[in-house]
Amino acid sequence: MTLNRLILPAVIAALATGCASNQTIQETREYQTLQSQQQQLEQENQQLRAALSSNDQQPASTDSSSSGAQLLPPNALPGHCYARVVIPETYKTEMQRVMVSQEDSKISTTPARYETVQEKILVSEAYEKLKVIPATYKTVTEEVLVKGATTKLITKPAEYKTVTEQVLVKPAYTTWKKGRGPIEKLDHSTGEIMCLVEVPAEYKIISRKELVKPERTEEVKIPAVYKTVTKKVVDKPARTEKVTVPAVYSTVEVVKQVEPPKEKKTVIPAVYKDVPKQVKVTDADMEWREILCETNTTQDVVRRLQKALAAKGYDPVWIDGVYGSKTRAAVIAYQKDNDLASGQLTMQTLDHLGVKL
Repeated sequence: MTLNRLILPAVIAALATGCASNQTIQETREYQTLQSQQQQLEQENQQLRAALSSNDQQPASTDSSSSGAQLLPPNALPGHCYARVVIPETYKTEMQRVMVSQEDSKISTTPARYETVQEKILVSEAYEKLKVIPATYKTVTEEVLVKGATTKLITKPAEYKTVTEQVLVKPAYTTWKKGRGPIEKLDHSTGEIMCLVEVPAEYKIISRKELVKPERTEEVKIPAVYKTVTKKVVDKPARTEKVTVPAVYSTVEVVKQVEPPKEKKTVIPAVYKDVPKQVKVTDADMEWREILCETNTTQDVVRRLQKALAAKGYDPVWIDGVYGSKTRAAVIAYQKDNDLASGQLTMQTLDHLGVKL
């Protein structure tokens, strides 16, 4: 029983690599490195089995100073599985100041500066001349009477209105009607029920016309008719004026030197830049870690692991509850990207993915 518990990591490693024969994985450099480390772990497990076979009849020792205990995981718990896994090296980022370019100097020549200025030159002198200013006209609008105001007699027809009223057609009256009761009559001479019923009066609505205004004659005023007439009239008569014609100048462009050429020496300081540099803090190592094995795994756990990997962007290809090569490759990639111990499916990886047993 003790031997089976101690060599269980090697059995789980073999089980993890051969669970799905119908899945394939592309061999990468990192995967080959992990395979080499797995082979090293397998050799150590063989040494462990050899050491345990020689001490199989002796009680297990928990003394950490003995040579057999150094090959076993410390503080192991019954029912749990352990394996030696690769702990990746750790790095820290330090800023290093490096020179990008050395101090230098350059001589720059500033050429002479010229400006283009404008100058006016006289083309023709000013003189006077007579100018005829033509008459100006304006348009005026006025109203002209076409027909004076008059009156005429018009006949307006009579005006009526419609009146409606209610007329009694039949007054209210009472009459006897046969009725029914809870007791049925036994023959034609007994059990007859008569009820005195009141019939309401009947009315009829009629419409008729009433005279409001009789036919009459009225005098109507017809307003005068005007016409709007537009015509041109002289606003200012034609005249002559003495006009001074100004002198005519022409603008020409002249290029003049404003500043002479000169030289200037410029010192270019050295340029430095802070660049990040990865510095190794600890080397890669191998430690005993608790892993997922036959004792503490089920297809449901593996299925939830595959779903968690897919949710993180690491496609296990199938969500089938089988820890095959594709799922193992996704676990290795996730461990590498998150600086987790690799080589086996550790409990730390499960906790990091949020998968509970």
